[in-house]
Amino acid sequence: MAEHLKMTTGSVLDILIYVFDRYMLDEQPEVPERERLARDLERAGFAPAKVERALDWLTDLAFGNERGAETAAAQRGVRVFSDSELARLSTECRGLLLTLERARVLTPAQRELVIERMLALDADEPDTEQLKWVVLMVLSSQPGQELAVERLGGLVAEARLNAPH
Repeated sequence: MAEHLKMTTGSVLDILIYVFDRYMLDEQPEVPERERLARDLERAGFAPAKVERALDWLTDLAFGNERGAETAAAQRGVRVFSDSELARLSTECRGLLLTLERARVLTPAQRELVIERMLALDADEPDTEQLKWVVLMVLSSQPGQELAVERLGGLVAEARLNAPH
């Protein structure tokens, strides 16, 4: 699947999905150091500027995980989206976030990290498919989230079955 993606748009999300498919799905993921990973991605056909942005995105995800652990207890209550978030995240994306939180796939801290990472993609119109990938990457980057990843997979499969044809 990742091979096809790099041939299409070469967006930051395409690069992230490629990295996720290639390195993160192993039981013990072995992601190369940044410089080697950048060379591998450029050899795979991705533009150097996009590669740098994708690697920065991943670095920010790692630091976001650290911040999220600190603020997890402080986030109780209703999430109100800012005007800029409302402008960038569709009703469908916001609805999916709420569904994932209610289903206990995402904690409030993880939801915030997903929102931050979605907005950092700089996609013109982020959609629910992109959101699902970002949720999967956020959950996979955190230890002990196997059950949440499994629940996400179940919700995605359920949504496909219930989708109008």
